[in-house]
Amino acid sequence: MSGVKRTLKIEGDLDIFVVENEDDLDGELSSWKEVLIHGDPVGLKSFANLLIEIANTNQEILSDDVLPNGEREHVKLKPGFELSKSSDEVIVGRLDAKKAGAYYQRFISK
Repeated sequence: MSGVKRTLKIEGDLDIFVVENEDDLDGELSSWKEVLIHGDPVGLKSFANLLIEIANTNQEILSDDVLPNGEREHVKLKPGFELSKSSDEVIVGRLDAKKAGAYYQRFISK
């Protein structure tokens, strides 16, 4: 978790994991990954509220000891703590960097 004190935590049950898929279409093997996010109503709502809280964080007013310039607000969700024990570890964060506003280099717009 970043240096920002979160007022929300994940309540209920939330399971987030990655699956690898393969399919043979006319002799051509295709593979892809999917991120699956499943939860009970309480878990999904608290996850949604966490996303909103991250989106609403004003990174520009955070002190550099909390969020240095060029860094992005983020939260790490860990299996057995915020997530189910069957989940993969997940980092949810902002694309835009503090002060610079720049996205990270690997990002490709839709």
